[in-house]
Formats: sequence, structure tokens, C-alpha cells
Amino acid sequence: MNEILNAIKSRRSIRTFKPDMPFREDIQKVIESGLYAPSGRGGQAAIIVAVTDKAMRDRIAEDNRQIGGWQEGFDPFYGAPVILIVLRDKNWPTSIYDGSLVLGNMMLAAHALGLGGIWIHRAKEEFERDDYKALLKDLGVEGDYEGVGHCALGFIDGEPPKAADRKPGRVYWID
Repeated sequence: MNEILNAIKSRRSIRTFKPDMPFREDIQKVIESGLYAPSGRGGQAAIIVAVTDKAMRDRIAEDNRQIGGWQEGFDPFYGAPVILIVLRDKNWPTSIYDGSLVLGNMMLAAHALGLGGIWIHRAKEEFERDDYKALLKDLGVEGDYEGVGHCALGFIDGEPPKAADRKPGRVYWID
């Protein structure tokens, strides 16, 4: 089977990660794959904030946990040591879709490199907060950005889950 098609069919969302940090080169390859995602009119309006600092990663995880309403001690990033946050330019008409494609490309790239990934929501709510807007400013990000999602990234701890059966009746042909 074609390598890309196989990756698409075999990738799974991972919910158990080892604490070991992936090689920086692999993280950069995952990010680069996201940057090559299709974008409306070629606008490339999505940006990525790569978080490998443990203290910042843990702060984001705690804020995300609180936004999600989970009990104290729950890690919404399942122990992944890397968080790749995708944000969209609010002034670009296709940026929500473009950012979604960035996340999809990154999760496929992670899988191709033997890493696990999972899309975690609530980036929108995080980046509506003043402290996260200040973080973007501190990073030199100018403009009006909104969170699309997080790609939690790391080495898989255990076996990846099996694929669920595909639901029938989801394709309609017009011949």
C-alpha cells in the first residue's frame, strides 16, 4: 500500500505518552510538515507555538484542565512532553480550516516518525485570556490570533489503539 495512504489509515490519537523528550530534529520535521499544509489562497495564515519547556507545558496543561472542567491532577495532554499550538489569523477568511489542516499534517508526520500525537481542544479559550495574549506579544507575534488546537506530541507509552470500524453510509456518489 502507498506509504501516505498507510499512514492515514494507521494513525491513531494517543492518550499515553512517555515523559522522554523527542529529538528536536523530529519536532522540527513535524512542525515543517504542518507549515506545508494547504491554505486558502496560499495565505499561510496559521502559526505554530512550539512548547518544549516543562514549566510552560505544565502551566498550559493546568489552564487547559481548568477550562475543560476536569478534576485536579488530570493532564489533558496525557503526559506528552511537547505541545504544538496552532493559532489562526482572525482576519484571514479560511484560517480556521487552514489551521485544522496544519494540525492534521502534524499528526500524520508524528506518526510517520514513530511518535504519537493527539489533537487537544481549548486553545481558543486559552488565547482569549490576557496572559496568553501577552505571551504571544512576548514571542513577537503581531496581529489578532485565535487558538485552533494543540498537537500533544511524544513517544507512545504502550501499544497504539486499534482502529474503530468505519461507519457505513457516509459516502454518497453522484455519477
